Amino acid sequence: MAGALVGGAFLSASLQVIFDWMASREVLDFVRGKKLEDGLLKKLKSMLMSVNAVLDDAENKQITDPNVRSWIDELKDAVYDAEDLLDEIDAEALRNRMDQTCTVKQVSRFFSSLNLFKEPMESRLDEILGRLESLVNQKDTLRLKEFRGEKAFQRSRPTSSVDESGVYGRDDEKEAILKLLDPEYASDNQMDVIPIVGIGGIGKTTLAQLIYNDKQVEEWFDLKAWVCVSEEFDALKVTKTILDEINCSCDDSKNLNKLQLELKKKLSGKKFLFVLDDVWHKRYVDWEELKSPFTSGAKNSKIIVTTRDENVASIMQNVPTYRLNILSEDDCWRLFAKHAFVNTSPSMHPNLKGIGEAIAKRCKGLPLAAKALGGLLRCKPDADEWDKILHSNLWDLPDDSEWD
Repeated sequence: MAGALVGGAFLSASLQVIFDWMASREVLDFVRGKKLEDGLLKKLKSMLMSVNAVLDDAENKQITDPNVRSWIDELKDAVYDAEDLLDEIDAEALRNRMDQTCTVKQVSRFFSSLNLFKEPMESRLDEILGRLESLVNQKDTLRLKEFRGEKAFQRSRPTSSVDESGVYGRDDEKEAILKLLDPEYASDNQMDVIPIVGIGGIGKTTLAQLIYNDKQVEEWFDLKAWVCVSEEFDALKVTKTILDEINCSCDDSKNLNKLQLELKKKLSGKKFLFVLDDVWHKRYVDWEELKSPFTSGAKNSKIIVTTRDENVASIMQNVPTYRLNILSEDDCWRLFAKHAFVNTSPSMHPNLKGIGEAIAKRCKGLPLAAKALGGLLRCKPDADEWDKILHSNLWDLPDDSEWD
C-alpha cells in the first residue's frame, strides 16, 4: 500500500521522461542515421500515450481490484524496459557525437567498450511493443477510463511553503543540514552542493522546506531561490525561475546565454542558497551547463538538491550525501492521526485507535503514505472502512525501493 501511494507518481514521471527523449533531436537523428524503422518509435509513443491516458483511473481502481493492480505491475515493467532501451540509445547517440567532434581517442574507446545493444535494437522494441499492445487491449476489459484535459488527480509542484505543525520526527535531520549551512562550519568549497537522498514519499521535500524557511537561514544568506525541477530538467526554465525568485525580471527571453549572464551579475559577491527539488536528470554535462553562473556568488554559497536517485546525487554533489531515513512508528502514527481524526483525539475513538495504529505501522515509516491514508479515512467513523484498508491485499505490493 505504501508503495502504491507513491509508485504511480514515478510511473507517470517515467512516461514523461520517455516522451521527452523520443522528441529529442539526438534520438531521432540517431534512429534515422542507423536506418531503423521510424514507425517503431512512433508506435511505441502511441502505445505509451494510450496507457498513460488511463493511468490515473488504474491507480485509483487498483486499491480494490487485484486485476488492475496486476495490470499496473506489468505496465511498470514494460515502461521501465522501454526507458532502459531509450537510455542506451541516448548513450550511443552521445558516443557518435563524440566520435565526430572529440580529438581524445580514449573517450571513444571507452564508450565502445561499454558494448551497448547486446541484443538487436529492433527486436527489443518489438518485444516491448508486444507487451504494451497486450496491455492496451486489456484496458477496455478492465473498464479503465481516460481523463480528458487536466488529470483528475494531477499533483501540483511543491513550493517552499510548509506547515511546520504538521511535520513530525525531523528535528534531528533539520539540525544536521543546518549545521552544513552554518557559516561557522564553512568548507573549502566555493559552493557546496548538498544532496538529500531517499525513497519516494519519505519527506525529502518537506525537510528542504523546513530548512529553507528557518530564521537562521534568512540571516546567513543574501539570496534564496526555490526551484521544483521534477522530471523535466531544462536549464533555461531553471535559470528563469531562479532569476524570478531573486526578484530579477527576465521578461520572456529564451536566450540561455543572456539569462545566465544576467544571473551571474546578480549573484556576484552574494551568498546564496538554492534548493533544487525533485531532480531526476542524470546527465552531467547539463548540470555543468546549469551551474556555470553560480560560481560568481560569494564563497560558501549552498545548493540543496533533493532526489531519490543516488546517481543524480553523485553527479551533482561536492560534499557527502545526506540519506534520509524513514519515520519512527510513533511519529508515523502521530502524522496519520493528525489527518484521520478531525477536531478530536484518537482516545475518543477507541474502536478506531487500534486499527489506526496498525495502519500507521504498515505505512513503513513513509510520511506520504501516512498522510494520504489518514486523509482517506478522514471523517469516516465506520470501523469496517478502516479495517478494510488495514486488511487490503494492496499491502502485499513490493517495497517502495522497487520504484526508485
